[in-house]
Amino acid sequence: MIGTLRFTLLATSLLVSLYAHATPAGNLPLMPWPQQVEQPEGGGSLALNNQLSVNIRGDALPGAVDRWRQRIGLQTGWQMLPQTGDVANATITITIAKSVDPLPQPDSDESYHLLVNSEGVKLEAATRFGALRGMETLLQLVENGESNSAIPYVEIHDSPRFPWRGILIDSARHFMPLETIRRQIDGIASARMNVFHWHLTDDQGWRFASTHFPQLQQKGSDGLFYTQDQMKAIVQYAADRGVRVVPEIDLPGHATALAAAMPELISAPGPYQIERGWGVFKPLLDPSNEQVYAFIDTLIGEVTAVFPDPWLHIGGDEVDATQWKESKSIQAFMQQKGLKDEQALQAYFNQRVEKILEKHQRKMVGWDEIAHPDLPKSILIHSWQGQDALGEVSKQGYRGILSAGFYLDQAQPAAYHYRNEVWPEGLNGQDRLEKQDTAQSWQFILPRLKGSAVKGSFTLVQRDGEWRGFIDFAGKSRRLVRNVAWLTPQQVTFSVDTWMGELQPVVTLAGEKLTGYMRVGNVRYPTQGSKLKAVPEGIQPSVPDEQQMKDNLLGGEVALWAEIINPQVIDVRLWPRAYVVAERLWSAKDVTDEQNMTQRLAQVDSWSAVSVGLQQHAQAQTQMIRLANSSSIVPLEIFAEALEPAQYYTRQHLKFQAGHYTLSEPLNRLADLLPASSNKVQELERQVDALIADRGNQQAMQAIRHQLRQWQQNVPEVMPLLAQNYQLQPLKPVAQQLQEISSTGLSLLDAIEQNRTFGAADITAMQAKLDKAAAVQDEVVLALVYPLEKLLRAVR
Repeated sequence: MIGTLRFTLLATSLLVSLYAHATPAGNLPLMPWPQQVEQPEGGGSLALNNQLSVNIRGDALPGAVDRWRQRIGLQTGWQMLPQTGDVANATITITIAKSVDPLPQPDSDESYHLLVNSEGVKLEAATRFGALRGMETLLQLVENGESNSAIPYVEIHDSPRFPWRGILIDSARHFMPLETIRRQIDGIASARMNVFHWHLTDDQGWRFASTHFPQLQQKGSDGLFYTQDQMKAIVQYAADRGVRVVPEIDLPGHATALAAAMPELISAPGPYQIERGWGVFKPLLDPSNEQVYAFIDTLIGEVTAVFPDPWLHIGGDEVDATQWKESKSIQAFMQQKGLKDEQALQAYFNQRVEKILEKHQRKMVGWDEIAHPDLPKSILIHSWQGQDALGEVSKQGYRGILSAGFYLDQAQPAAYHYRNEVWPEGLNGQDRLEKQDTAQSWQFILPRLKGSAVKGSFTLVQRDGEWRGFIDFAGKSRRLVRNVAWLTPQQVTFSVDTWMGELQPVVTLAGEKLTGYMRVGNVRYPTQGSKLKAVPEGIQPSVPDEQQMKDNLLGGEVALWAEIINPQVIDVRLWPRAYVVAERLWSAKDVTDEQNMTQRLAQVDSWSAVSVGLQQHAQAQTQMIRLANSSSIVPLEIFAEALEPAQYYTRQHLKFQAGHYTLSEPLNRLADLLPASSNKVQELERQVDALIADRGNQQAMQAIRHQLRQWQQNVPEVMPLLAQNYQLQPLKPVAQQLQEISSTGLSLLDAIEQNRTFGAADITAMQAKLDKAAAVQDEVVLALVYPLEKLLRAVR
């Protein structure tokens, strides 16, 4: 069989010269974009019908044929005719070269070759896992055209860039039912990702049912847990789709639910109760207590009997060492063992746990905090701290995966996640000043709603009328900024991606004083500062050599923490943005065109709802019907298209300030069902950019005018809906502002069309109106403000 596959691949490779090579990412509705895509110059497509058949040769994929044919039926609207056994001259022939264990492994071969021509579909793969990935690509290609349902002629050679491509789902903060978990696994597989990281324990809940320690679920779960049979069924469900399940049991912190059940293992006496709030809490396992290690040994034995993956995640993050510091017995233990501080004590604990995992034939994964030279190179560092932390451990010979920048529980634009490269990148000397450069540096302080203020400085550099710059956050490495632009002789803006999201300052630099705001995502944070006398030294990014990155950086994971996510809105938060992260982890490093990505993402979004059964649209619609007390929700949908949830952690921090950052806070408002960013506003901004570049662009002019009129005229329609539900009433002022600034936008369009300007007083009044509308209200932002600001600047 292997020889046959190699011959076929060689034969098809001879046809390459007949094909026109695609650009790094073409216009087919594929995401992630494959490594090599070729289409014949003359086009063409393979017509389909409801007798479509699938044959698999070389390995068995139980249930897969029925599942794929059912999905094609969903995509085309057909009732597929029955297929029994092998079919001569099948529409789709899948050839698998090597039969392997059906349980996916970290090094499973996922490569495939797909050829669609007039003879049908030929999918060839080294293993079952490549076949599974290739079929997801093929399903994305099924299109309903003007005359038929068909698959375009295409040849694809494909394999993933990184072997670890996952999604973390938090079942501890808000419990996720099994049907919700299964649906997300379907999504993971459809995105050609291969890891479901299951966060099963935390301060707010213990979800792993233990037979040896039943008090864990009896006292630590509120009755919401998964039985071992249920978890085994999830492992099988995922394996059938080529997805590994990596469990996370948090140790030694995030342990309040454990403490409620077994206080004798905790570093300070109880009693304890399950935590109802969100945050970092004090209960820690006692590293000096031998009973703790006996408990972990028995528990890990149970966990490994359920989850066969070679990796087991121990968490290990956010250890508040207060209990260890205040315990006389633990301090005496540290002195006895020669442990100089609490970090060394955690490393000692992790060493003991790593030996237990080794005994059970498992390898340790943990967050950044487990990194320590006393631990073996076999562990895997999961980084929430970012590329610098990952770069450092890679230099030291440890392997790592990235989640920083892939936190989808935060509402961030897809483009922000798309720019988040796993491999650390240096500055390539672009921050170095030459004789012909002139530079100015400014320090700033950005207060946040929770936690310490962000401090730092930025430097703007001019050479031959061109501007560039870099920014230094306190304690973090230097970053280059993009799109430096002077809005007035004293007011400047630029963009830079940070751990908080995309940062866009709009600051006035007058004399020695800095004033204004910094936009974190879509939220304005007031900022102040002063001029520096010299350019700061800064910290250079930590960049391993290319071989270290290839050997040690294995990929990344979406993180979906569930403080403000429950089963009713999980799909809204996760999809379709997870496809963007999937592309960053699968596709070639140079597939980075954001506009092309946005177009393909819209197509994959609708495909995933129809073919995969993801519910990002269904969940939003259901919640809107509830809010509107009616199925007539069109006015609410139009209103919502101008809004976005407040981005970064703004929503969480507002809840914290109000004393509502707890499990009891209902997730039932419009902010909870809005997508992370508004497609309508993004499209409007593209039209605004086109109009500013060419004031005679009538197509852009009419598109903007049509959208603004729709929002303006919709406000009287949506107001009764907002008024009759207490959960919507706080948005009435937002609707009024939407009407007002839509009118402002129409006036700006008239001015551009008539080639006239406004007086200073009018400009000031319009800017003040936009500034007021930009404020966060009921955890949402009127996103229309930002493209209208561009229009306003264009008519100054």
